[in-house]
Amino acid sequence: MREKGVAHDSYTLPILNGLVVLLESGKRFAFMIHCVAVQMGFESDLYFGNTMIESYVNSGCFENALKMFGEMPCRDLVSWTSMISGYVGEMNVGSASRLFSDMRKEIEPNAVTMIVMLRICLTVLEGRQFHGYLIKSGFLNDQSVKNSILKMYAGIGCAVEAETFFEEIDKLDVVSWNIMISLYSLEGNTSKMTNCFRKIWNKSKPSIETLTLLVSGLAEEGNLSQVWQMHCLSIKNGFCDDILRTSLMDFYAKCADLEASAQLFVEVPYRNCITWSVMMSGYIENGHFKEAIELFRQMLAAGVQPIAENMRNLLVVCTHMGALQLGKSVHGYLVRNSFFYSNEGNRSLETSILNMYIRCGSFCAARICFNGILTKDLVTWTSMIEGCAVHGKGFEALELFHQMVEDRIKPNYVTFISLLSACSHSGLLHEGCELLCCMKSRFGIDPDLDHYTCIVDLLGRSGKTKEALAIIVKFVIFPDSRIWGALLAASRVNEDQKLGEYAAERLLQLEPDNVGYHTVLSNVQASAGKWDEVEEARSVMKERNLMKHPGWSCLEEKGMLHGFVSGDRSHCRTDEIYEMMECLGRNTLDVGTVSFD
Repeated sequence: MREKGVAHDSYTLPILNGLVVLLESGKRFAFMIHCVAVQMGFESDLYFGNTMIESYVNSGCFENALKMFGEMPCRDLVSWTSMISGYVGEMNVGSASRLFSDMRKEIEPNAVTMIVMLRICLTVLEGRQFHGYLIKSGFLNDQSVKNSILKMYAGIGCAVEAETFFEEIDKLDVVSWNIMISLYSLEGNTSKMTNCFRKIWNKSKPSIETLTLLVSGLAEEGNLSQVWQMHCLSIKNGFCDDILRTSLMDFYAKCADLEASAQLFVEVPYRNCITWSVMMSGYIENGHFKEAIELFRQMLAAGVQPIAENMRNLLVVCTHMGALQLGKSVHGYLVRNSFFYSNEGNRSLETSILNMYIRCGSFCAARICFNGILTKDLVTWTSMIEGCAVHGKGFEALELFHQMVEDRIKPNYVTFISLLSACSHSGLLHEGCELLCCMKSRFGIDPDLDHYTCIVDLLGRSGKTKEALAIIVKFVIFPDSRIWGALLAASRVNEDQKLGEYAAERLLQLEPDNVGYHTVLSNVQASAGKWDEVEEARSVMKERNLMKHPGWSCLEEKGMLHGFVSGDRSHCRTDEIYEMMECLGRNTLDVGTVSFD
């Protein structure tokens, strides 16, 4: 249009401002449009000014929006409301309230302004006060204002106030019902959710949003039969958009029904990065790591630009599979595409990278990554301390802890779990006991079951099994299988048969169908030569049909990931693998027969 010399009017640039809001790189275009407007003399146009404020606010240029508002020769209700909305978006409650008061001196607010102001009510008292103001000002005739009040109460968790006001609304629409369903979903109250749905079905037609909220709420409870009903209902009534399909995908994946989840994924016509992320998460949660990697490759091939969540999913796969080379490739991709600097949310990827290197066994790379993180939060420090624990570097974990405290980062209970675990793996008995004492005295954190489990493990590794049992008896009200398991492991290492049998019995009382505990008990009895008891334990396992699921290993070689399970013959080179294993076994036996003088 500009190349052809067609003159602009007062609507051209405002239309462009509306488009800027939809762009991720809108900030740069907003500046360009403003410059063109100044050159062409449109900067004093009220309509353009209002759209320019909205464009700046939505592009993250709040200071520019404020300057634009201050320089406008005349302002109308839209100007004031847009600027108040900007302050609300910045969570600057005080400035929003002051601007609202200034506006009332010049112009009366309308329903839109009130809806915006309701967003800054963050407590019950503020909500009730503004609710009263709306009643006095006569705004309760507007249905949108009523729904906004309802949403405000629901948003701050005031279920009683929300229910009371809901009953007072004379004409309920689908938005009102959806707000209540969303509130009950957050509370985990599925009975009230479904009751709302039955009422809305009788009184007014539900929307796709209604079904989406229901599916999301029922997913937390894992109610498969009810979600099946919702799914059938959506198909029957033609309610099927991409958001609902994605919610159903997520639910079926959490219920381990990957076939249904994958079928819904195929049915989504326009898959965005969130759709791909949900399907990847489904594969990961069910242990299908190779499928998750292949799905990511398909996403790139489809031309979809990955977001932080997609990359985080891929890092989880690398972490679980120990795929260090693939993890390094992901790290390189993140650096090349400036993921660490695009926004604050993506910076958490640095911690994900750190955890990946730790779990894949590359402690040096993890340390380099940690040192390169400019802004280290509590999660970053705790992750590095946990990494030291995993790699048996107890003294280094303690040094990091002291550095963290010097940087005025207050530790939490997870930090102390990592520290106590580091002491346990490094045999630092004195240091571990000191940490347990300073938790309460210095940092005000009461030790819980997880901390005492670490202490029991630490005492057991140090040969103090009686003290470990005393910790359980004296300090733990409801011991769980983990703490008894730590004591059992200690008794086996220290060859304390009596304590081992006692711990194993406690374990079987808590989880009688856990095949692992039956196996451990039989091993304890076997080490003591009690073969009759061993035979009895094996018989119990056989009668109850308790089968131990085999573990699996993964190797990364020349860019390929190879998975192995005990006794598995599905690998394409199985014959060569077993032949090599037999050869190694023979060589081991030969070496074992050699005597050294």
